[in-house]
Amino acid sequence: MTSSISLKSQSDISLPPRQQLPTMYDLPSEDPKEPGLPDEFHTLQAWLLCLTFFPLTFPAEQVFSAWNLNIYYDLNHTQWHKRPDWFGVVGTSRLYDGHDTRDSYVTWIEPVNPVIVVELLSQSTKKQDLGEIETEGKEIEEGPDKPPSKWEVYESILKIPYYVVFNRRNNKIRIFHLVNGLYQEVNLTQGRLYLPELGISLGLWQGSFRTINRLWLRWFTQDGELILSEEESAFQETAEAQQEAAEAQQKAAEAQQETAEAQKRVEQLKEQLRQLGINPD
Repeated sequence: MTSSISLKSQSDISLPPRQQLPTMYDLPSEDPKEPGLPDEFHTLQAWLLCLTFFPLTFPAEQVFSAWNLNIYYDLNHTQWHKRPDWFGVVGTSRLYDGHDTRDSYVTWIEPVNPVIVVELLSQSTKKQDLGEIETEGKEIEEGPDKPPSKWEVYESILKIPYYVVFNRRNNKIRIFHLVNGLYQEVNLTQGRLYLPELGISLGLWQGSFRTINRLWLRWFTQDGELILSEEESAFQETAEAQQEAAEAQQKAAEAQQETAEAQKRVEQLKEQLRQLGINPD
């Protein structure tokens, strides 16, 4: 007598999706040949930095910031570029040639290089962002004439004064300042760093942005006050106006109540006078 064994296919096995299928951590929004393409956090964090980047040392029409925009840096290799998660520039026109939005930032055309770049660390790019390895995806070519690393471009070629890396997994921020041609990590004061070239500070803020409450990289004043986006400012002004209206309404109600109580006391005094035979009218 023979027995048959029934084998179940994978489709017959009922496992929770998290055990059976790859999750977002296994399938990031990146091209394996071009790591570092933005996920949702990269987009929101960079957007928040743009919305609140208001340096005090330059007029708004001379301030430019962007995220995931190519920076072309080598006139001898015009296709070589880096693409920071976010960068800020002061001393240049907000619009290209004063009239057009930018498709990229070409340093041999623009009058100045960025003053600050921010990289939001991901598992696939953190070693490149911290200058620990040189390989940076498909941009790297074989042979001696290959593009330099991101760290080398920021530090030695573009000489960008501030380089910031933020790891959202452990909420750790590291800021490097260019001193004598080399990046040196700086210590933060109360979790922030003041940038005198901009007149503002950079640090971490716990709060809600686009309904997501977490630690965000944000701009502050030198004294540590939060720099608000135009939307946040409008919301705050509306809330303050509503509060002032409510307080005024409350004061009016209190005044009306005091008037009513005073009138009541007057009537009581008049009645007492009448009982004494005195006409108060």
